[in-house]
Amino acid sequence: MLAAPSPSAVRTPSGRLLARVLGAGPTGALAALALAEAGWAVELCDPLSAEALSQRRRAYAFNQSSRELLQRLDLWSAIEPSLIPFDQLQLWDLGAERAVVFGLDDLAPAQGRCGVSAIGWIGRHDQLMALLLERLGQQQAVSLQLGRTPAPAPNAAELPRFDLVIAADGPESATRRTLGISCWRRPYGQSCLTAEVELRGAADDQAWELLRPEGPFAVLPLGEGRFQLVWSAPESRCRQLESLPASAFLDRLAGVLPDRFQPDVLLDQPRAYPVELLLAQRLHRGSTLLVGESAHRCHPVGGQGLNLCWRDVAVLHQLARRAAQGKLQPRRLGAAYGRRRWPDLLLTLLATDLLVRIFSNRSPWLLPIRGLALTLLARFRRLRRLTLAVMSTGVGAIQHSPPD
Repeated sequence: MLAAPSPSAVRTPSGRLLARVLGAGPTGALAALALAEAGWAVELCDPLSAEALSQRRRAYAFNQSSRELLQRLDLWSAIEPSLIPFDQLQLWDLGAERAVVFGLDDLAPAQGRCGVSAIGWIGRHDQLMALLLERLGQQQAVSLQLGRTPAPAPNAAELPRFDLVIAADGPESATRRTLGISCWRRPYGQSCLTAEVELRGAADDQAWELLRPEGPFAVLPLGEGRFQLVWSAPESRCRQLESLPASAFLDRLAGVLPDRFQPDVLLDQPRAYPVELLLAQRLHRGSTLLVGESAHRCHPVGGQGLNLCWRDVAVLHQLARRAAQGKLQPRRLGAAYGRRRWPDLLLTLLATDLLVRIFSNRSPWLLPIRGLALTLLARFRRLRRLTLAVMSTGVGAIQHSPPD
């Protein structure tokens, strides 16, 4: 039985429900496109200009859940040519001296049947934002309000202007604070330093996650011998590394990488940022939803950050379609979103937190346990498939949109 449209629903002259998205980074921009595809009219706001939004120099690891969402939004074919696929993920515990290699044979059978030819893909922020902003500019249902602070939302005594407000304004979300939503925060005492280098001894179709006592270290291929490094270390060490001249930085880098890797050229200025575990105590209040890092943040180990944010968008997309079709009252969308997202968020944050705490230490008592875990992974394909499926699609992630 179809739900009756909410009597308070705001409809534009075209008959669309109306949403405001606060924050036009990768998650907010994709949320705006998802809402427009679902049949909503959208106002996308950010105090930064389009040029400033695209300037960040970093790379992202995209997993299978992100690929599936981009395909549903008809974006994958446009962005795939700019991505660097990798068909091997090597997980090394340098303390226990054990390694596991995940390959294409470790993808779940359902993924294999879809013709997936990579475990994951690496893409640059500037190229991703250029595509998202281009598509947003082509969407007649999206009004871009970039480079200026949006007007405040009307108070409760006024006729509601928006059916839905999406807060995608980052870990220091002003919207979350205004709503009075508290969050759990736990700093790791680490920073994450990113840098792009030319590296010998590394293959362009392989990615590495090096588990070191001072913190995880990811080596992500960018093509043509270039690699993005994601180096977790104590805050003081990262600040020191950030200030070194290029030659000294490369010397320090060579000292921490395995012997097979030889860094040749530093291609950009290393940048460090603190890492923490963050989780909002609720994901919505009234018609406002917290999406992406306004709601949660995890350690970058395993490349879960952006993919976890985009799984928020995947659920939002499905619920927004149901609301536009009259199958879900807009006022109930926030509660449905929270129910759908909590299991994946809690278990993903717990898994990344445990990985850091178990592998980023020098305790001799944990070495046998770590060695046994990686030995079992290396020996049993079924266990590798289960691990890779959770890393690739999340816990309880939505694989396909339900039938209308």
